Amino acid sequence: MSGIVCAIRGGASSQPTIDQAIRTAVATDLPVYFLYVLNLDFLKKGSQSRTQTISAEMRELGEFILLAAQAQAEQQGVSAQGIIREGDVVGDEIIGLCHELTADYVILGRPKGAKQENVFTHEQLDRFGRHIEEETGASVVYPLGDNS
Repeated sequence: MSGIVCAIRGGASSQPTIDQAIRTAVATDLPVYFLYVLNLDFLKKGSQSRTQTISAEMRELGEFILLAAQAQAEQQGVSAQGIIREGDVVGDEIIGLCHELTADYVILGRPKGAKQENVFTHEQLDRFGRHIEEETGASVVYPLGDNS
């Protein structure tokens, strides 16, 4: 199996990343695997019942985000699948999925906080991308218009 791994967070800031994944899929005739990683580390200090409730709601949100991305891809004739993983380190989940799929490409966006600088500097994102390439053999692609 091979394909394109595209990790998304949801919201408008993910759209350039989704668009790049679809463009790459059209150009290569490969399927896209949209990945949504649940990091529930912040819930470890809460009550068990509350943690389970929030976890289930976040999983449902992830499923909705993935379905929307899949629908966009399928409208353009691209085979797409959504995958949800739970993990404390998003990079580990991306790398793990790349290994499972023998991915050819990984699409990385540049996450931003609301009214903040990028979550990653260009240098940090470049290092992260190189690490993924070294660990997986997949080529990292950034969305068009991203100055990475």
